[in-house]
Amino acid sequence: MLKFLIVIVLLGIIVSLFSGFVFLMKDDGSKYRVINSLMVRVGLSVILAVLIGVGIMTGQLELNAVTIAS
Repeated sequence: MLKFLIVIVLLGIIVSLFSGFVFLMKDDGSKYRVINSLMVRVGLSVILAVLIGVGIMTGQLELNAVTIAS
């Protein structure tokens, strides 16, 4: 469930990124939609960081370090 939420938030960040780009290219002088898109993207990034932190602390996500055998 947590991994599914992380993927959904990542997709939201990507959609917000592209919508901000479209707003930047198409809007005539009004930058409010670009700023709103940036605020949504920052908020989703904070949510993503919290979800990853909670997942690591609860053990639902694991860090897999690659070791090189010599």
